[in-house]
Amino acid sequence: MTETFVELLGYRFFSNALLASFFASINCGIIGTYIVSRRLVFISGGITHTSFGGIGIGYFFGLNPIMSATIFAVLSALGIEFLAKKAEIREDSLIGIFWSFGMALGIIFIYLAPGYAPNLMGYLFGSLLTVTSLDLYMMAGLTLIVTGFFYLFYKIILFISFDQEYARTHKAPVQLINYVLIGLVAATIVLTIKVAGIILVISLLTIPQTIANLFTKDFRNIIFLSIPFAFLGAFAGLLLSYALNIPSGASIIMALVLTFIAAKLLSIVINHIKVRKAVSGNKENK
Repeated sequence: MTETFVELLGYRFFSNALLASFFASINCGIIGTYIVSRRLVFISGGITHTSFGGIGIGYFFGLNPIMSATIFAVLSALGIEFLAKKAEIREDSLIGIFWSFGMALGIIFIYLAPGYAPNLMGYLFGSLLTVTSLDLYMMAGLTLIVTGFFYLFYKIILFISFDQEYARTHKAPVQLINYVLIGLVAATIVLTIKVAGIILVISLLTIPQTIANLFTKDFRNIIFLSIPFAFLGAFAGLLLSYALNIPSGASIIMALVLTFIAAKLLSIVINHIKVRKAVSGNKENK
């Protein structure tokens, strides 16, 4: 097994996939913690499907699909955030509108694009083994931006995640930070499409955080635990995807779900031990 893994590292496509998993784990670990804390899972799912419009535009105009999808998703996310605040339209309604509009736009442009319609399986279900150097540069750049932003504005982000009114009373730039964060959410989602696919990418932003939350309630600690859990799932899924020749998104999510089950059982055992120790301590004190 070790020899096989060393041999795989010698292939450029596999080392690219491993690096993509690493960057995606950091981005999803940080951004996913914010999403779960703010209960933005639904809006994140909407942004994910809206980005398909950008993929279609990229194919039609001969642009890099991931780059065009990133721009389209960020603009859509900012549009949802802006209209929800200014146009007195319910946010869930806006998400539904953008969701369906993005998917429809993507389908139209892909079928209007000259030549053969592209294989969309990689975008829908993930295709880690097709990660390019440009994808890696974009993911690495996003990692620097996300980690730097959260490091500099951690306290404000923490306030916004749990109590925006409290943040406003302290004259924090809540609206500006919200716009930046929703833009980073959109960028993280799109640049993770190659890893997990449009259909399953939201799981990479929620399952590692749910696993981490079994062991800690602290926002910072959830981030630090989510990153290795995400990478563990991505790495195991990558090996499974290569071995069975199946989409990486599905194999990664299956690995994460199995990790969640194992972690849940472990947390039950740990809590049981703590209860037994507490009961024993009370008996000794009496």
